Amino acid sequence: MNPSLGTWRRATMKVVIPMVIASLLLAASGAATAAATSPTLAQLIGQKLMVRMDGLTPSVSLLARIRHGEVGGIILFGSNITTASALVALTAKLRAAAAAGGQPRLLIAVDQEGGSVKRVPWAPPTLSAPQMGRTYSRVARAQGASTGTALRELGIDVDLAPVADVPSSTSSFMYREGRTFSFSATTTALVANAFATGLESEGVVPAMKHFPGIGFATRNTDSYVVTITASKTALAPGLLPYRTAIGEHIPLIMLSNATYPAYDAHNAAGWSHVIGVTLLRRDLGFTGVTITDSLDGTANARGLWTRVLAVSAARAGTDMILTTGSEASTAGVYATLLRQAQEGLIPVSTLRASYDRILALKAGL
Repeated sequence: MNPSLGTWRRATMKVVIPMVIASLLLAASGAATAAATSPTLAQLIGQKLMVRMDGLTPSVSLLARIRHGEVGGIILFGSNITTASALVALTAKLRAAAAAGGQPRLLIAVDQEGGSVKRVPWAPPTLSAPQMGRTYSRVARAQGASTGTALRELGIDVDLAPVADVPSSTSSFMYREGRTFSFSATTTALVANAFATGLESEGVVPAMKHFPGIGFATRNTDSYVVTITASKTALAPGLLPYRTAIGEHIPLIMLSNATYPAYDAHNAAGWSHVIGVTLLRRDLGFTGVTITDSLDGTANARGLWTRVLAVSAARAGTDMILTTGSEASTAGVYATLLRQAQEGLIPVSTLRASYDRILALKAGL
């Protein structure tokens, strides 16, 4: 071999090989970017679901579902919670499963309203909703901030609160349960939004509920089929807390399980396009994420499978679907939604719009 030719070849290889590697890496990066911008149907469906966990430790099957991207969030109840150290370990294990699968951040949520609804018994708020309603909004903001601090340190990043329902009378089931701030829509708007702002100040996502308001309901919407026959005029004050919250960029709103003939005679808010999209997004200007209330109790009251309502919610454009049945039940909801999407019965454009909003919410954490 000509020595000079060998030297040239070696020098060329030193330049070419790094270039080839760089090209391969760039191609891989491009493919990853394309994958990120073109999620599969399985990913689109998986991010929509917030499900419950059985017991004190996550099952192997639940962790696998999280790792595979079949779950976008977990809601924890009192039956999942013992001590602070155990809760920190639990939330870390759940979130690690999503990371191990290369999935978006897993949302971990609780109902931490205060008063009778506090899934983490030792954590704030120390005041109930009626107590906060009788104070200045700065007290509610401080309560929200202390709640946010406590939840964040436990690995929880979503509080399914505050309640923004304005009771129409003492017959309101929400009022009787001590979960409303005030009979005044103005006071409710001020206090609910102060609490939400406090949560956000500590990095926890508030979920204002239950849009467009269940203050007229005399029976629990989780257990009964509830129709609120009030007119649009009568329902209008209940929208004030949401108008205020939307003006302050509330990131998450929960839709109610009640039906409102004034808006939609056939579908409850959680699976009503008219309420969740036309009213909330077009008319009120909401750009964040919507989530159903738990579908299991209301499905049972209606004599339906939860998966039937989940499909209706997905078709209507509701972003996240909350199901609190057994792990086997929630896995069935995922399978049904995926099959419906594969058959073209849930518009991909609708799923993609929800997916983008959900990922934007997660990116903000």
